[in-house]
Amino acid sequence: MGLLIVLIIIVVLVGAIIAIYNGLITKRNRVQEASSDIDVQLKRRYDLIPNLVNTVKGYASHEKELFEKVTEARAGMMTGSTGDRIKASNELTETLKSIFAVAEAYPDLKANQNFLSLQAELTDTQDKIMASQRFYNSNVRDFNTAIQVFPTNLFATMLGFKEFEFIEATATETANVEVKF
Repeated sequence: MGLLIVLIIIVVLVGAIIAIYNGLITKRNRVQEASSDIDVQLKRRYDLIPNLVNTVKGYASHEKELFEKVTEARAGMMTGSTGDRIKASNELTETLKSIFAVAEAYPDLKANQNFLSLQAELTDTQDKIMASQRFYNSNVRDFNTAIQVFPTNLFATMLGFKEFEFIEATATETANVEVKF
């Protein structure tokens, strides 16, 4: 009888460990999927940039330095960790603001259907990047919480699960926006 109780306790513990492990694997895979979703949106944006640059170049050929900055920022978007790619994407966003400012100086460009379409696509892509980042952060929160709470934290440490980092806004992204008229 005592052996049966010990055997039942062992089976319950093994079952609990398996359930905890499978839950952590599921949550980790969701974080990795969310990271991949961000990459998909960054790639979409990456592919749109040359079209935008070429459209603006036709109107503003003397803005060579600006186009070089966009090209450099674009090159940094597809390398490194998710955080590095997001940082490069944020730098690209700042540079793209300059392109849109240049467009203000060229009335024909502002009315050009290709430019307007590309601008709308970039805005849509930026919205999707932000949504992907929120999705990633919510999955990171769930995973990190799972590996920090008892009793999962005991097994997570033994099984080598590590926390993921949140994507956070940079100082320039949190600064007050100055509007001038």
